Amino acid sequence: MLSHTPRIGIIGSGAIGGFYGLMLARAGFDVHFLLRSEYETVREQGLALDSAEHGALKMKVQAYANAADMPPCDWLLVGAKATGNGQLAPLIVQAAAPGAKVVLLQNGLGVEQQLRPALRSDMHLLGGLCFICVNRQAPGVIRHQALGAVNLGYHSGPAAGGGAALVSEGAGLFQAAGIESQAMPNLALARWQKLVWNVPYNGLSVLLGASTTALMADSHSRALIQALMAEVVQGAAACGHVLPAGYAEHLFQVTERMPDYWPSMYHDHALKRPLELQAIYAEPLAQARAAGCSLPRMEMLYQALSFIDSSAR
Repeated sequence: MLSHTPRIGIIGSGAIGGFYGLMLARAGFDVHFLLRSEYETVREQGLALDSAEHGALKMKVQAYANAADMPPCDWLLVGAKATGNGQLAPLIVQAAAPGAKVVLLQNGLGVEQQLRPALRSDMHLLGGLCFICVNRQAPGVIRHQALGAVNLGYHSGPAAGGGAALVSEGAGLFQAAGIESQAMPNLALARWQKLVWNVPYNGLSVLLGASTTALMADSHSRALIQALMAEVVQGAAACGHVLPAGYAEHLFQVTERMPDYWPSMYHDHALKRPLELQAIYAEPLAQARAAGCSLPRMEMLYQALSFIDSSAR
């Protein structure tokens, strides 16, 4: 049990941050939302959630346009994309209470290493792996289609014993809000596991202009998804992270049962935002290459997406 009610800050209150922040606020936690473009709308109208699992929810929330105006937070959930980590670091530090726990709810590899040097030494850094179909419908409006689990792992900080107690405490926060959450003893392994889904579906949604249902309905794209999944598993193993047997096939079957979903990278592309290519493609490719492992399909997908990304902007 938690000894006191922690104060929770949401840095990046889009689809991910908004969803988990709202669920925590609904459960009675003291939650503070940092927003950029949607601040005025959310301050006046609150945050709205249209969820297939939790129904419709609309709440007035504690919203801020500036991190300096936020009270010091014990936990900070970072829902913003990894592409903005350079700008996020000072905001995280401003909003952090002494000994704050920072949870990166971001995709890809290397995101913790990227942010760690910019944090204070008293701050704990954790990784959060979100398995969820969620997107922003409009300013202050979030649509949740399926899933929702958050798995946590400890990256670095002053915790004794590898941070296991803090990871357990963090999972307890989510569980108290009705969200499935478990501790991951090996964060690097967990991040490779998440790439098994992110590498094929995010990239192919942009490259082929197709959502998950269309990608799963065609024999050619199905074969490509499975080949990309197999490469990620191979890359992980080369880097010393052996994934559970049958894990890729499990994710493939889960996706077949999911409602039709446009992955987050497709939305970034449609809105001409930078794509998360460094964390999802470049870093894992570099780590695999350093371990003597070549991943040609993933390399080709990364090169194609890099062309699309630079052309769009």
